[in-house]
Amino acid sequence: MQKIHSEFAYQSRELGIQIEDTLGDPPDRKTYARVVKSLIGEFAKGSEIDDVNLLSFALLDYLSFNDMAGLLTQCEEYNQGDIAKVLSMVSCADDDASRAVLTVSRAHPQLARRAILTAFLYKHPKRWSEEDHSLESLQKSEGNDDEEEDQLAPGHDIEHLFDSNGEKNA
Repeated sequence: MQKIHSEFAYQSRELGIQIEDTLGDPPDRKTYARVVKSLIGEFAKGSEIDDVNLLSFALLDYLSFNDMAGLLTQCEEYNQGDIAKVLSMVSCADDDASRAVLTVSRAHPQLARRAILTAFLYKHPKRWSEEDHSLESLQKSEGNDDEEEDQLAPGHDIEHLFDSNGEKNA
């Protein structure tokens, strides 16, 4: 399982929420299809929609991911990457969706790259993991295992922490 940039993990989760919200409860596939078709049309025309998740949402059902290992490698960095490499790792059978991908990749290459990678991560959640930034993980990485003196047990005498003179002040 490969670690990815935390922003990609966030965008992938947001894409899932966006899909659920658009489908509704109960799921309305016709409305979903109309929204996707409308977005594809807007992106193909070159609309200035600068939103990673909207582009991911529009392309999700049309992209085929041909080089999963290469795409995962591209997910290590969010702000930098090569759109040409990413485009060489995916294919798209739908003409309108292909036109949308190419239009956006020419005008906003990083937006297209991020959107394709976000769609990939959403479709393949078991291939990646997010970096662990939890407090426990950070403490383990700092190697604080030897500093047990900072750990206080219930009932531990803590006066020495606040008053350097102790009982002499009384």
